[in-house]
Amino acid sequence: MYIIVGLGNPTANYQNTRHNIGFDVIDKLAEQYNISVTQKKHKALIGKGNVKGIPVLLVKPQTFMNLSGESVRAAVDFYKVNSKEELVIIYDDVSLDLGQIRIRTKGSAGGHNGIRNIIAHLQSQEFNRIKIGVGEKSSHMDLAQYVLSYFTKAERVLADEGVEQAVNAVELIINHECSRAMNAFNKKVER
Repeated sequence: MYIIVGLGNPTANYQNTRHNIGFDVIDKLAEQYNISVTQKKHKALIGKGNVKGIPVLLVKPQTFMNLSGESVRAAVDFYKVNSKEELVIIYDDVSLDLGQIRIRTKGSAGGHNGIRNIIAHLQSQEFNRIKIGVGEKSSHMDLAQYVLSYFTKAERVLADEGVEQAVNAVELIINHECSRAMNAFNKKVER
């Protein structure tokens, strides 16, 4: 079983913000593969199902972003998955162009507090991750204010392209084709 975690903040006022793009990917996977992500367990909303015939647990932590590791660790421990191979974390990245994705199998938190907390709880930097670009903040805006801001209509189109690409990347990763996913998606998209 693979655990697919999309990072975000619970409650309606954070819906559709840049920081919640990980939740958007989980919602898209749930819709596409008819998986209900409504069960409350592991400090998260979860749903079990199959993606391309492979058993998955879709997870939307409800701990708020900076404590995401609590939820991830609880799910990893309960289902006894190998976090290095059977865990995929999806989250926003301000250093990537809007809608661009980047796949990594390990690395630092890169300033992302949700990832920092997951690394602390797993005591490892080795897990699959899909970063989705939400664009760079303007110089007059602070980072927290920016990631909690909403996409404009035009930005949402590009963000949704990134969500689609992340879904495609998940399908490859859980089929043991992480290298193929990296080759396909880890390149700058010319617009």
